[in-house]
Amino acid sequence: MNSPALAPHRGGALDSFVRLRGVSKRFQVAGDTRAILADLDLDIRREAFIAILGESGCGKSTLLRLLCGLDSAYDGQILVDGVAPKIGNDEAGIVFQDPRLFPWLTVEQNIALGLARFGLERAEVRQRVREHIALVGLAGFERALPHQLSGGMAQRVALARAIVARPAFLLLDEPFSALDALTRSQMHDQLLRIRAAADLTMLLVTHDVEEAVYLADRVVVMAPRPGPLRASVEIDLDYPRNRADTAFQRERERLHALLGHGAHSTHSTLSVHSHS
Repeated sequence: MNSPALAPHRGGALDSFVRLRGVSKRFQVAGDTRAILADLDLDIRREAFIAILGESGCGKSTLLRLLCGLDSAYDGQILVDGVAPKIGNDEAGIVFQDPRLFPWLTVEQNIALGLARFGLERAEVRQRVREHIALVGLAGFERALPHQLSGGMAQRVALARAIVARPAFLLLDEPFSALDALTRSQMHDQLLRIRAAADLTMLLVTHDVEEAVYLADRVVVMAPRPGPLRASVEIDLDYPRNRADTAFQRERERLHALLGHGAHSTHSTLSVHSHS
């Protein structure tokens, strides 16, 4: 059920909300050109929850930076809802591993920064901030400063700031990897509650197989750089998911096998669809 405060501001689903064709990315390192991504194709349907899984250095975070417009130097084509991504695009919100909160601002002030460029009336800003504080479970901490928050609470603030402008696309760059196991598990459930309340397409970058299986509709496995995408695996498990279930463990082992022993293909298009 959608929350009226989080209703999407676009209509009409597209076959591919995110579309990549022939995307390659290279860096200059000590005078040498090194490929990070090579000839990558990918399609993601609107409102899917996708996990990009791969080992360190395979290009996961580079791909995310391209998708949110933080890096525009690449070959090929990237479209998000029909347009090339760019910094400040209202379509996308992003959460990093580090919450990146301003230490001198309160919880509500940090979240309000997500609305700063829109020129909204103060009453509208206060209303949206209040709604999103409740959504991430931080009611009562509106006036707290970042140093007064736990790591999980700080990430909830970062998450609220990323979605307060009601983006259609939420990108998550290993946002829970620095948290302890219990807090990480709680944040997983928080993220799924947010998904249930908002029409968001979500893309999570992770190296944690269990996290990918617990959260995602589909997991895209990246080969070591600069290889193509190795596999696209639908996670056909009902929510809420139980990590102790045999079916859950089977999906986890399947992904471990793909990470360790999957065959490389030369070029492929992976169509990533949301659950119905």
